[in-house]
Amino acid sequence: MKFSCLQENLAKGLAIVGRAVATRSTLPVLSNVLMATDEGRLKLSATNLEVGINCWIGAKVEEDGATTVPARLLTDFVNSLPAERIDGQLVTRTQTLNLKCARYEANIKGIDAQEFPLILALSEDAGIGLDPPALREIINHVAFAAAIDESRPVLTGVLAELSGSQLTMAAADGFRLSVRTIELPQEVPASGRFIIPARALQELARVSVEESEPIRMTIAPNRSQVFFRMTDIDLVSQLIEGTFPDYRQIIPKSHATHLVVDTVELLKAVRIASFFAREAANIVRMQITPGDQGLGGKLTIMATSAELGDNVGEIEAAVEGEGIEIAFNAKYLMDVLSVISTPQVAIETTSPSSPGVMRPVGKMDFVHVVMPMHIAR
Repeated sequence: MKFSCLQENLAKGLAIVGRAVATRSTLPVLSNVLMATDEGRLKLSATNLEVGINCWIGAKVEEDGATTVPARLLTDFVNSLPAERIDGQLVTRTQTLNLKCARYEANIKGIDAQEFPLILALSEDAGIGLDPPALREIINHVAFAAAIDESRPVLTGVLAELSGSQLTMAAADGFRLSVRTIELPQEVPASGRFIIPARALQELARVSVEESEPIRMTIAPNRSQVFFRMTDIDLVSQLIEGTFPDYRQIIPKSHATHLVVDTVELLKAVRIASFFAREAANIVRMQITPGDQGLGGKLTIMATSAELGDNVGEIEAAVEGEGIEIAFNAKYLMDVLSVISTPQVAIETTSPSSPGVMRPVGKMDFVHVVMPMHIAR
């Protein structure tokens, strides 16, 4: 293998595939990045056996070949080089990759490319096309609500439902639920439900930032993997087996109190309260007070720490229904308020022990349910 490419292109490609490199693995080759020539370009691949990413960068290829080299060492070395041409040559007998750039030179010992797991890719025209900004938005609206704890694997994933010309994604961790629907450019040939690891979707949102063409999503015929094809990037993820809870049963059908507040004001008030809530199980209390004759109203946000003190914030709100005091986890409130882009957010509650429902005002395609916290009287 003999090639030359620009330092900035190689650094960018390594940044794209780098997050799929296995950090703790019994297979040494999974800590490596596969570098291979592919039809006049340089292909970089990494996988942790759950997620795999292929990325192609422009290069001048003189001899075809492939090898795998330690991802961290290669990335650190390339990132430190000047923004000039890098010349690479593989000594096949010793699996040593020689890299030269300006006045710097390195020999990096690798592992034979034959030992690297194959990251499959499907044909160009397979699957359905997804608008990149809409796909990133739906991921940002739901993936944060997936569980981190591996005790219930299905909850570490995001349920994706395809039906008609709609894609609905839902994620829940037992304390909150996020559901978002987007319209697709065309109807899907067949309806389907599958669970994609939240980490894989977050990687997809990250690597597709510069994508302008539709992203092709395909489910493997055996329903074990999902493929996302972009212009110069492929992302492949294992699907999670199991049955996702019926999230529609979790969304309350009615409410006793409905209020509308400014999204940025509420986020600011909750963030300030969270400083005091850190020492008190992250509890922030919301006191909702209706106005006179159904006009106006206010929302008071409070946090108390026995050791540190307390805090009270007050914001104007349009309140319909009864006054109520309810407590939530500050982090959960900040997570959802951070992804709501509309100027106002609506909150619906029934009782201090019932879930709270949050929706962006003017957008019916996003709903977030958060469980309240118990406060000792």
